[in-house]
Amino acid sequence: MLLESASLNALVLDDIHPVFLQGLEEMKIKVLKKLDLSSDELEKIIAGYEIIVVNSKTQVNKKLIDAATQLKFICRPGSGMENIDMLYAEQKKIVCINSPEGNCVAVAEHCLAMLLSWNRNIIKANNEIKRGEWLRKENTGEELNGKTIGIVGYGHTGSELAIRAAAIGMKVLAYDKYKTGFGNEKIEECSLEKIKTDADIISFHLPLTTETKYMADASFFEQLGKKILLLNTSRGEVVNTKDLITALQQNRIKGACLDVLENENLKSYNEKEKMQFDFLFELPNVIVTPHIAGWTNESRYAMAAVLLQKLKKNLKIN
Repeated sequence: MLLESASLNALVLDDIHPVFLQGLEEMKIKVLKKLDLSSDELEKIIAGYEIIVVNSKTQVNKKLIDAATQLKFICRPGSGMENIDMLYAEQKKIVCINSPEGNCVAVAEHCLAMLLSWNRNIIKANNEIKRGEWLRKENTGEELNGKTIGIVGYGHTGSELAIRAAAIGMKVLAYDKYKTGFGNEKIEECSLEKIKTDADIISFHLPLTTETKYMADASFFEQLGKKILLLNTSRGEVVNTKDLITALQQNRIKGACLDVLENENLKSYNEKEKMQFDFLFELPNVIVTPHIAGWTNESRYAMAAVLLQKLKKNLKIN
């Protein structure tokens, strides 16, 4: 797609690293940054823009795309694209760009941090010491060395986690429905069934689609061969919260490390959700972080820089 960049207008709805905005300005693209537009306000002004930069909160649906009569590019820092109707965008000849390469290392490191914290009782012991309790024997942990981790989804983040897990002595099983031939002497490419049977730890690295929604449900937990530790840094709806709680209550799994939830707006919880998540948050064998796995100073820059280079490539700009 060859366009004259000086004639383009970009609407930035995401608090993206300044390197991206600087890049647009260097290309003489006119930029408007608006982080607090309602959906109605966005629909009223989007017709004036060829480029939009969105985060996961902006729903780029058919209605919005129809209102965006000049739109040529939808840019999404990071990996998730489930908030964008990509099929309809493609029909409208709109190019969708994301930058999963930018935060895959950050996510992989966060996974290891959560695993180490869980296995070595770091959070629990820290809280006890601050209460004046010095408990050594009670906080005897487990080593990750020698454990089997099953990685579900072998894209950018799954493959980065596999490298790091293998480096600390873990046996790595990996499954990807849409990718084959990636196994090597350190990573065993296998079926999802083998992961369910053999893994001590199962980590999800999947986009949210109709296929992956509630992949970890009651049936999934019933098929496990071991009491696993479940790790989810992908999307909250990959794991069915109700079924996860049941699995924890029934002692089917050891625990969970969650960076994502089905509903991440804690203030919007209805009574049922509040009861579920209050129970989950109070469990000593559950660690929860606020969707920060992919957020580091380095990844924030990298996501923006990769996105900028992809946009330039599509614009045929060196």
